[in-house]
Amino acid sequence: MNGTDAWGFAAHGTGNAADGKAAARTPAHDGPVAPTARSAEPERTARAALTRVIEPGDETAGRWLREMGPEALWRALSEDLDPPEHARPEKIAGLRLRATHARPEADLAAVAALGGRFIIPGDEEWPAQLEDLGDGRPIGLWVRGAANLRFWALRSVAVVGARACTEYGAHLATTLGAALAERGWTVASGAAYGVDGAAHRGALAADGPTLAVLASGVDHAYPRGHTELIARIAEQGLLVAELPPGAHPTRSRFIQRNRVIAALTRGTVVVEAELRSGSLVTARRALALGRYTMGVPGPVTSGLSAGVHQLLRAEGLLVTDADEIVELVGSIGELGPQRHGPTLARDLLAPVAARVLEALPARGGTDADHLARESGITRDVVQSKLIELQSLGFVHQHSGRWELVRRAGPSEGSRRGGA
Repeated sequence: MNGTDAWGFAAHGTGNAADGKAAARTPAHDGPVAPTARSAEPERTARAALTRVIEPGDETAGRWLREMGPEALWRALSEDLDPPEHARPEKIAGLRLRATHARPEADLAAVAALGGRFIIPGDEEWPAQLEDLGDGRPIGLWVRGAANLRFWALRSVAVVGARACTEYGAHLATTLGAALAERGWTVASGAAYGVDGAAHRGALAADGPTLAVLASGVDHAYPRGHTELIARIAEQGLLVAELPPGAHPTRSRFIQRNRVIAALTRGTVVVEAELRSGSLVTARRALALGRYTMGVPGPVTSGLSAGVHQLLRAEGLLVTDADEIVELVGSIGELGPQRHGPTLARDLLAPVAARVLEALPARGGTDADHLARESGITRDVVQSKLIELQSLGFVHQHSGRWELVRRAGPSEGSRRGGA
């Protein structure tokens, strides 16, 4: 997925983290698309009405929408016209009951009063990657916040995990959120307790982009304990929802919300998760959509990391910091640093000198004849190498015998794996 792809990433993202952060804040791209004549079009009103009638992720209704179009489907449900072909009568009856309570003009006015908007497929701000959901794609999205959703989503990563996370999980999520935001990446999550909230807070603390996909309306803060956090995201980032203003979350809506998080972003990182966790649903949905699926390892004794470890054993990629995440999801050239242990002075020795040094006993001293036998090197060469090792501070001569110089570092004086 590196380089230019169907997201248009190379055209909109950058290969430089600092440039990416600056671009994410460029006023020409950062604001929402100005309202156009489409705002008054019947299609927008019909789709707004259908978000109150049809549950998120309903692929049957999504097929009707694709086959009939939003206006015809809305009329079929609200005016008792011919129902969609092969539709079950009981399903149509339930949707028509809901349709009697739909007031799309009022919902559009309510979101506008919050400074938000309702975007639909075909709008400039609509994220094209949502088309990967097929008939399960959102009917439309209710959005609060000044940024352009399409632009932010092009360079975004989901950070999800356990609600009842440990201090370790919260610390990692906060650190990842801040580090990704500092590199110009949008941190996406669900504004839930635990890992979600920590990831959002990390991005906000770094003064970076973050978006929350809600399982309720954008005017309804859930969970209540995150009222202040959600208000901050609306002010500094983006709130996104499939449901109209005033809608409340349900268990199924949380599950369906996860597919939007997975589809919007270039990859999903799971920080902590039990074996039965909604964040694993997000990760596996991301994998099915062709996105990167990543996990942060935790203690093998922790039940809150058990789900992540199973994900890593099967499909996921192990990551430990933002550099490794960006290397996977970013453009060509956004590589993480090469990691290796410290270089010791003895690592720089020539092979023959190293063999002589290895032949020296860990305790006490020995002579050149013994070292020649131990190393398999002639005595004259051993003697010259001992002088070289002495000048480098590895050995010294005491009473005609050669000994290792004791060093403070635990590894410098080791011999054949010993201490």
